[in-house]
Amino acid sequence: MRIIFTIIGLTLTFFVSAQRCGTVDYARQHPSLFPHLTSTPNSVSHGRDTLPGEVIVVPVVFHILYNTGSQNISDQQVRTQLAVLNADYRRRNADAGNTPEPFKGVAADPRISFCLAKVDPNGNYTTGIIHKYTTQSLFLADDEMKFSSSAGDDGWNPQKYLNIWVCNLFGRTLGYAVMPGGPADRDGVVIQYSAFGTMGTAEAPYDKGRTATHEIGHWLGLRHTWGDAVCGDDSIADTPPQQTYSSGCPSFPHLSGCSVNNYGDMFMNYMDFTDDACMNMFTIDQAKEMRGQFATGGFRNSFLNSSVCDSSLAAGGPLPTDSQSISANISLSVYPNPFSNQVTVKFNDAESFSGRSFLLYDVAGKLLMSQKITAQSTTISLTTLGAGMYILRVDGGSSKKIFKLIKENSGQF
Repeated sequence: MRIIFTIIGLTLTFFVSAQRCGTVDYARQHPSLFPHLTSTPNSVSHGRDTLPGEVIVVPVVFHILYNTGSQNISDQQVRTQLAVLNADYRRRNADAGNTPEPFKGVAADPRISFCLAKVDPNGNYTTGIIHKYTTQSLFLADDEMKFSSSAGDDGWNPQKYLNIWVCNLFGRTLGYAVMPGGPADRDGVVIQYSAFGTMGTAEAPYDKGRTATHEIGHWLGLRHTWGDAVCGDDSIADTPPQQTYSSGCPSFPHLSGCSVNNYGDMFMNYMDFTDDACMNMFTIDQAKEMRGQFATGGFRNSFLNSSVCDSSLAAGGPLPTDSQSISANISLSVYPNPFSNQVTVKFNDAESFSGRSFLLYDVAGKLLMSQKITAQSTTISLTTLGAGMYILRVDGGSSKKIFKLIKENSGQF
């Protein structure tokens, strides 16, 4: 009986409001879970601070919960969502040029990227995508999808993984997120399976993967652009005030009684409610807010030490491109580490470098460069790389050596 009245109440709510995001309602309905919203954050530091200009890497595990075959979305669809996130959070989205000229000056590259986890909590190899049948035909925005005991799937350690649950959400809410400082066993993002990725079950006008972009913005501390109040404040200086949320795809400029100039609302911001095809930007101050969550004392600081996207660390997992064994019979050194613009690889004898190559990967396992070794000591220029962690492999024959490298750099944030 309780569930019937709950569904009736939620149905009335959804017919009255066309909100595509349930994060604010979720936090209001569970105030005991979010004491930090009315207090000063006090996170424990987990080692280091962000490096200037560093591209922060967030490992992701997707929990695909399905009751019908159509809800069991493909791994290919999951990868389209990951591609959208990596474009939107680097301002490499194809529609970045659609940002109106007056707002281009504050449009930002947050320098955050996402990778599929390759090491599970038990140290075993994983694809980062879990498919699990559920007896629940739909889930309410009450976190039951996050627990195996309620026909969901238990989340992985939220200090190392961003958990994203994809399921059939009841009503018109397309997703919700736990904001920084929420309970560990509930931490993460929930997305409606028909508003996920860019193919398969994704339905227009929410078929460009921007629901996940929006909800991860909440997971990283961002509020809605209108501050969830009439002419409210989102605590971000370079997002203009607007009267309320936007919907559909307005024409620029879109003015309201709260507009402070002729540019009007920043309705193309990922933290508004416009259609997917109309969203295309974060601002400089939004980027600073999100990156601040990873800094010393930030709620997401532990992610700077997460290496679960490195498949070579998994039991039974492949190396970045294959599964050959690592041999210790190559004697060499790599320095400096951390480095700024170049590293030197030096072999301890004049013969051992013959026939070998350098291979450089990012932490997601993508090959960035390959170079034949022609001297006992070789300096590699890496000036074009962004700050962050990389994997250098010295390969040849049946043996190889692997090094983790940290690049330091200066940057905007």
